[in-house]
Amino acid sequence: MPAPNGYSRATVIRALVLMLAGALGLGLLPRAGGAESALVLPLPDEFGEIDAGTFDEKGARVGDARLRVVQLPGGDVQLEARSGIEGSAEMLVTAHLRPTADGQGLRLISQSSQSKDEQGRPLGILAIDHLRREASCTPPSGGEPQRLALPTPDRVVNVPHNLLFQSLASGDTDEIHFQIVLCRSGARIINARAKVVEGEGSVVEVRYDMDLGPLLSKIAAPFMPRLSVWFDPAAQGGWVGQRFPLFSQGPTVIVVRSGFDSQVLGTAR
Repeated sequence: MPAPNGYSRATVIRALVLMLAGALGLGLLPRAGGAESALVLPLPDEFGEIDAGTFDEKGARVGDARLRVVQLPGGDVQLEARSGIEGSAEMLVTAHLRPTADGQGLRLISQSSQSKDEQGRPLGILAIDHLRREASCTPPSGGEPQRLALPTPDRVVNVPHNLLFQSLASGDTDEIHFQIVLCRSGARIINARAKVVEGEGSVVEVRYDMDLGPLLSKIAAPFMPRLSVWFDPAAQGGWVGQRFPLFSQGPTVIVVRSGFDSQVLGTAR
């Protein structure tokens, strides 16, 4: 759908994001600070492979999905999630987490994300190294990556939203503020926020969006995808689904854990 004044949707979003980056001073220069994530995430309630399906926004199944949570030797945790449309776009994300000194939580060590478009063409690699305090965006050609320093404090969470949002689903927290690294149209870091919205039955929906400030958020809202994670506090592990685009400006899908009805997650809304 074209944006107002004849500008494309992508152009409007890119302009808004760059305006915000300039206002907040989000550049590519290193910043001083500690070499670890400032966020402590909860331990997973379950390990192993979790089967799921990929659905379109009308609730039709379009492909398979899988979430894999593994405890590594030494206690570190590796999370891997793959989803996509059969014969079309797909996404693979990973996260490596390390137990805190008291063993009661996890801190992010690294994250990565890579997607393919509808024609199966790689769209590059986004990598986040929390120990080196650096994010990088490697282009599809495999050339020199664009790099930027992580902010202080480091609240960047691109991948394990199933862990980050658990305190919202349980009612222990009303709102969570974090950050997301984006690569499309230039590497940058965007503030984000998440809160619970009304759910269906026992399922809790946590919706998150980019926090561009009161004015820009209102202007950009019609052009932004809906981003959600669903939890069922009564189910093992809690996580039951997630809604997100497979890549920037790409098709939005809903990944649903096996055993749950996609319509229960409000895919038709």
